[in-house]
Amino acid sequence: MALRAGAAPGMMRIEWRPVMRKFMVVLDNSTECLNAMRFAAMRAQNTGARVEILAVIPPEEFNHWIGVGEIMREEARARIEAHYEVFAKWMREKHGVDPELVIREGEIVPEILSQIRDDDEVDILVLGAATDRKGPGPLVTQLSKSSGSLDVPIVIVPGSLSKEQLEALS
Repeated sequence: MALRAGAAPGMMRIEWRPVMRKFMVVLDNSTECLNAMRFAAMRAQNTGARVEILAVIPPEEFNHWIGVGEIMREEARARIEAHYEVFAKWMREKHGVDPELVIREGEIVPEILSQIRDDDEVDILVLGAATDRKGPGPLVTQLSKSSGSLDVPIVIVPGSLSKEQLEALS
């Protein structure tokens, strides 16, 4: 059984479906992404869950002339797929988890929220927090502001945690 927020504010609907939790983690070039990936993979392994890796291509990547924009879009997808394969191979070999890749185009936060709405199997959003003095990072900052209205909980993984600490938590 899974509980998800319903269409009406404050309403919950109960859906009967096999419990197969899916952790969604955002793939980007940040250093905090690594701990989020590790945590999602370890939790998935330990709970029999799945992992969905979401990558978002921002609009400025392909806002050029039509031909150039298409080439840049293809190059961005190729970079994402190569980056994903590194994590996917590690998850498969180390944790027995076969992650799913989803690539969306647009502004990052709206696309994360749209993917959560579009994929009703996503049960938990996993984000990594930066360790610098500027704050936890733009994704954590922006998404925590709307966390009260999300359909899923957010797990924020501190970037300072070691592999051993992550293993103990998961």
